[in-house]
Amino acid sequence: MITPDIDTSTDSLRQSLTRVRAEVGKAVVGQDGAVTGLIIALLARGHVLLEGVPGVAKTLLVRTLSHALSLDTKRIQFTPDLMPGDVTGSLIYDAKSGEFEFRAGPVFTNILLADEINRTPPKTQSALLEAMEERQVSVDGASRELPRPFIVAATMNPIEYEGTYTLPEAQLDRFLLKLVLDVPGRDEEVEVLRRHAAGFNPRDLSGAGVTPVLGAAELAAAQAAVASVGSSADLLAYIVDLARATRNSPSVRLGVSPRGTTALLAATKAWAWLSGYDSITPDHVQAMVLPVWRHRIVLQPEAELEGVSVDAILRAVLQQVQVPI
Repeated sequence: MITPDIDTSTDSLRQSLTRVRAEVGKAVVGQDGAVTGLIIALLARGHVLLEGVPGVAKTLLVRTLSHALSLDTKRIQFTPDLMPGDVTGSLIYDAKSGEFEFRAGPVFTNILLADEINRTPPKTQSALLEAMEERQVSVDGASRELPRPFIVAATMNPIEYEGTYTLPEAQLDRFLLKLVLDVPGRDEEVEVLRRHAAGFNPRDLSGAGVTPVLGAAELAAAQAAVASVGSSADLLAYIVDLARATRNSPSVRLGVSPRGTTALLAATKAWAWLSGYDSITPDHVQAMVLPVWRHRIVLQPEAELEGVSVDAILRAVLQQVQVPI
């Protein structure tokens, strides 16, 4: 329970979020970058795509983070027969009152875990668009606001896997970050087995020792602190120059949009604040370019055939564009 006199000073909030990462580590081995990325998304009020093969703890990661932050979370297993109303909710006829009543869908939560989002057709994927952009859903002409905070943490399998659909570009652009979870290294995988051999149950986070560190009130205070992080005119121009360089790349059919530049600024401010800075630096910008932009670029068909990766193009752009002094 969050008390009114809790310490919401900047240093205290940063320390609490560092503790959150430690709590997540009690259940999830490795994946430190993904944990940090999810915290950055929460601070920047953005949504996250988690890509990786099945079995790399994508779902466990989101559940554990929600537990450590005392936030409500609901899970939707996306399947080919999932309907939009299964996400947003629908009107149900009440025989007693003779009226239709709204029954809220799982989207009414703080962290919506959209599991295997690319296993459902685009029509249902698009049901999330209004919720992601407006933090509300409309059913039968009535708009209903979602709780605060609200983010979508969507897991997806690599698109070459059987039974997956490509996410619509409009929806991809609504995700602040795309984080790639790799298969753990040998030592990390041994540690996973050691924990399971000792009785670890991924469905019992409290039993694993994961304890809540902070809640919605502190998170809101941290979000306000992130919003006040400074950004110089030179660094704003640097972000724009990076985006324009993606549009001019011969390997790129669709480069980073203006929404992508604002997303990069938001994520950069969150990372700078989390790192203890009051203003962003070029290093902060460069650190966030790949996770913020890798899902916003569409390659030319010939580049795809040649095996060119979006990450490689973004690294080349970072090398080409002059860094402000």
